[in-house]
Amino acid sequence: DRAMATANALSPPPARLRAGASSFGNRKSPSPGVSCHSRPKSSRASVGFVNQSSNTGNVSLASSSSRRPAGAMTRASPTTSSTGTTADTNGVTLDDFERFIVELQQTLCDELERIEWEGFGNDAVAKDVSVTKPGAFIKDAYARPGENSGFGITRVMENGVVFEKAGVNVSVIRDVLSPERARAMSSRGRSCVDPNGGQQYAAAALSLVFHPRSPFVPTFRADVRRFTVAGNSWYGGGADLTPYYLFDEDASGFHESYRDVCDAHDPQLVIARQGKKKEKSSFFSKLVSSVKGHKTVDEARLVSSPPVETPSLHASCKTWCDEYFFLPARLEHRGVGGVFFDDVVDHNRVDNKSGDDGSNAKSDDDKSNAKSDDSKSDKNKSNDDSDERVKPTNAARFTKAIGENWLLSYEPVVKKRWETQYTAAHEKWHHQRRGRYVEFNLLYDRGVRFGLDGGRVESIMVSAPPRVRWDYCVDPPPGSEEARLVQVLRNPREWV
Repeated sequence: DRAMATANALSPPPARLRAGASSFGNRKSPSPGVSCHSRPKSSRASVGFVNQSSNTGNVSLASSSSRRPAGAMTRASPTTSSTGTTADTNGVTLDDFERFIVELQQTLCDELERIEWEGFGNDAVAKDVSVTKPGAFIKDAYARPGENSGFGITRVMENGVVFEKAGVNVSVIRDVLSPERARAMSSRGRSCVDPNGGQQYAAAALSLVFHPRSPFVPTFRADVRRFTVAGNSWYGGGADLTPYYLFDEDASGFHESYRDVCDAHDPQLVIARQGKKKEKSSFFSKLVSSVKGHKTVDEARLVSSPPVETPSLHASCKTWCDEYFFLPARLEHRGVGGVFFDDVVDHNRVDNKSGDDGSNAKSDDDKSNAKSDDSKSDKNKSNDDSDERVKPTNAARFTKAIGENWLLSYEPVVKKRWETQYTAAHEKWHHQRRGRYVEFNLLYDRGVRFGLDGGRVESIMVSAPPRVRWDYCVDPPPGSEEARLVQVLRNPREWV
């Protein structure tokens, strides 16, 4: 009987905070996260990126100190550690966005190793007894074939205490569009792309996938990217959460964090805030005029800003995420979503054309996009903006802000659930649901399919989980936590 077999393989409805009996014990630490094995705080160091065609200097990245308390475990050697090595940029001079993704990759790897050491030193964290040391990133830096064609850096952590596998990839590309890729891009509204191919293009991307060991800690996927051709740049990216056991408060908190990021870059909200500033600054002059008899006080009162119209930028990116991470064959969404955006350009600026620090200086991203805006015809703009989704005030800054929020949104979820003990039945469900993750990547993910067309297979497939299973016709028992998850994946919620 299929239902009975499935019921035996899966867990009964677990408690909201702790599910099932522990197969690894239920140890408590009087001081969670603090032990002789705790990883020291990061220090600043210079990690060189050698540009063979010019002397542009090194990229300064966050690096971890090798100092450790006496008797503590030592980290891997520099040949396998995420720090202390150099990478050849293969003749490419990094611009502002490319430097950003290279530095963010270093920071993320350092921070994930910090979380690994904290988990290793915390006796309350549910652990696999076969794992005897914290995970550490290896670094595989490579140059693309051909001079000035770009480079990549693949960093992978495997068999960690908290993370069974984690991959963080950077790719910087200079190449020529093939006819196949050019036709695909042109069909998506990029009117400056010649469908016959042959145009020079530049691409830069940072992508990551974190696969935790615990079934109660969700998988996290995120990326930021930029594509430039014919002087025009498009930005994309996002972040999404794939739980295996659903905790509503985790999903809500995750979505709230990205709502806050989106609100800071929502054109409607930015305009409303600017309107309030103008009203506030002019209030005193209006009051003085009323005293002089030019206006009554009632006439000088501030008019409240009109309500912001929907949809908001966050609502648009949330819906976009739900639509993209969908498995038609299963009629399921891959996870509880997050934010997603693609092909975003900087046409609707409301940022005073000033730098991030409020000055008039523009970043490399701002300058390139300003040139793009000036050079494009009205016809091209209307074609590229045919998607009516809400766009951010500044695509480059919004994309960076999304990347800077990744660990802020995810680390609290990890630490809320990493003490939850789990059984073999929980793990089986975990690995079955990972199968859906692989299905989406191989069948539907546009980035994976783009990369497999002549890309570096090992770097692309680093997103795959290490242990996965496909069991025939898995139907979770009605009323179970597994069934509740599936129901939500088939009917996406508005979490905030």
